Amino acid sequence: MASALKIGIVCHPTYGGSGVVASELALSLADFGHCVHLFSHEVPPRLAMSPGPVQMHRAQGVPYPLFHSTPHDLAITSAILNVHREIGLDIVHAHYALPHAVSAFLARSAAAADHGRPAPKVVTTLHGTDITLVGNDPSYAPLTQFVIRASDAVTAVSQWLANETRRQFCLDQDRPCLVQVIPNFVDIERFHPDAAKGQPKRSRPRAVHVSNFRPVKRVPWLVEAFALALRGRDAELVLVGDGPDLPQAREIAQRHGIGDRVTFIGERDAIPELLAPADVFVLASREESFGLAALEAMACGTPVVATDVGGVREVVEDGVSGLLAARDDQAAFASKLAALLFGEIDSAAMGRRARELAVERFRREKIVALYEALYRGTLGR
Repeated sequence: MASALKIGIVCHPTYGGSGVVASELALSLADFGHCVHLFSHEVPPRLAMSPGPVQMHRAQGVPYPLFHSTPHDLAITSAILNVHREIGLDIVHAHYALPHAVSAFLARSAAAADHGRPAPKVVTTLHGTDITLVGNDPSYAPLTQFVIRASDAVTAVSQWLANETRRQFCLDQDRPCLVQVIPNFVDIERFHPDAAKGQPKRSRPRAVHVSNFRPVKRVPWLVEAFALALRGRDAELVLVGDGPDLPQAREIAQRHGIGDRVTFIGERDAIPELLAPADVFVLASREESFGLAALEAMACGTPVVATDVGGVREVVEDGVSGLLAARDDQAAFASKLAALLFGEIDSAAMGRRARELAVERFRREKIVALYEALYRGTLGR
């Protein structure tokens, strides 16, 4: 039997994809017998709602008048180094290039300078905007390129993102840039069609959307598309989450006279219970490296209507587990949404196939095993 590893995971404490995947990975690795420490400046929601044995290190730093904001990344570096000095971490796995891969790199460098325990290996997982938006900004691009090169192993959550990483940051032909694709995963026991059991029957079809309401998610655009899909018919749109585009989305719903059919319920932890009874899950992003919320909906037996951007096509099989529309074709998006809401396409049958694909390709055990193999390969074990 392979020996247990000592693993540190660094992530954002958010409802967004990178924080969710990192938290679920930490919990899964702990379930599989590894010693896991998670580092962040707040407790991630997915970790907070679990009794799993992951050891949480909340590193916020010390406020000081000289700083415009508390340097959480430096506090996280120190926390990693303290744990390594105490137990000897084998791997530090950074989710999101900046600042977490930088924190991991600094901790590895400091550990090597200690001349005590062997320094941990650094694995960096790229999730999307750390490459396409934040990391690609001229203010950060050189540092992003450096930490990709300096990591002992690099993964991306989709082939599309791996290709984008190579295109933007691996320009030196004499130094190949190795990026392994390990997709996001879903807990098929938690995200399951049975999550809808016991809920009262609805009188009208329902579409659900889950996001952080940032501009890239285009929630106002989605509300407009929903209005187009209705055309005098009755359905409801449930929007789960919060963020800067919430007021505009509310205003658009009122302007189109559908305020009574669009419900904003804020951030929730009971995501499977919201996804499973829906007739369709909708994703209108301008850019999406994977589409974790779409995968979670598929695992609940709910088909997806999404914009055909980034790595979404690697998750949603067009015409099988959902329907894809060109990024800016709002009319086509609305038409596909209407087809699933109002019975032109059998939503239940497509949802069953979506569940099958989620189980076959993205179940938790299959993907976590890929990370375990990557760790052991990086360590030479």
